[in-house]
Amino acid sequence: MVRYLCRLACVSRSGFYAWLKAAPKRQRREEQDQADLERITSILNSKNQKAGIRQIKMVLENEHGLVVNLKKIVRLMRKEGLKSKIRKANPYKRLGKATQEHQTCPNVLNRNFDQGKPGKVFLTNITYLQYGNGQVAYLSCVKDGSTNEILAHNLSTTLGMDIVYQTMS
Repeated sequence: MVRYLCRLACVSRSGFYAWLKAAPKRQRREEQDQADLERITSILNSKNQKAGIRQIKMVLENEHGLVVNLKKIVRLMRKEGLKSKIRKANPYKRLGKATQEHQTCPNVLNRNFDQGKPGKVFLTNITYLQYGNGQVAYLSCVKDGSTNEILAHNLSTTLGMDIVYQTMS
């Protein structure tokens, strides 16, 4: 009878018996998956559906003492149709990119600071000077690239964006 049914299902008899022998192992795996899935759903609910697979993995390791593969977490979440919420993009970051603020300028000088003409290239630097009991002063200078002359400087105890340079006489 087994031979007839295996031929009808286009399955070898050895394959059928191997599948039959592995049934308890499949059952244990299914029970373990169900227990892991309950833990994953509880983590997702506690994090308001905002936990991704890496955060779920860390919580399982740190709080539950379980080492679970990321692929298993993805497989179980797909099986149950669980999805984590995608956070909104930071509008200030997008605005900064749109205005191209904090962009790196191209290296036009290529370290050739002496252009042979005074006033063509200006160099600047901010130096941190520590004094007293851990206090810091900031020295900012503007230097001409050709003549190596300090054109302006400012010494301040606060590092502000509105530095007003004092010209040297």
